[in-house]
Amino acid sequence: MKDLIKIQQTLKAPKGQYNSYANFKYRSCEDIIEALKPIIHPLGYALILTDGIIEVGGRIYVEAFVTLTNGEKTYSATGYAREEETKKGMDGSQITGAASSYARKYALNGLLAIDDSKDADTQKPTKSNLKELTPNMPEWIKAVQFIKDGGNIDSILAKYSLTEENENAIRKNAPKN
Repeated sequence: MKDLIKIQQTLKAPKGQYNSYANFKYRSCEDIIEALKPIIHPLGYALILTDGIIEVGGRIYVEAFVTLTNGEKTYSATGYAREEETKKGMDGSQITGAASSYARKYALNGLLAIDDSKDADTQKPTKSNLKELTPNMPEWIKAVQFIKDGGNIDSILAKYSLTEENENAIRKNAPKN
């Protein structure tokens, strides 16, 4: 267990990615792995990532398994991500790949004690401190296009407040399944 503690304490996985639409920084699965390898390899550990597909309630999930082992000691965690049935501009294998990356990231977060909730940019703003998005704003057109392109309404709600009427108006532009 001492090795895992040392790895968790040493790991620094900065948020090297930026979502310009929703205006936040994040770390990808690849960012975590890149920061992890120089720590685990000198300790004699290897990282193994595998996926499985499961069905729950008629929905398909990618189940990611993360294992850290030196041949004697093994530490593991599991993460899940639901596949979207469709996503504009993506074929089935790309949808599965995106879900795999997401599930692996959260399995790594669990194993390595990476807590996104401590980071200010991951704190969900309260409605009271968000600018209200209305149809007369230039950002409205960007938001509608984002939804038309398969974007998630939650990304918009993380940045703006919307009245129920305006949220419904934006949602009407979502691709039909």
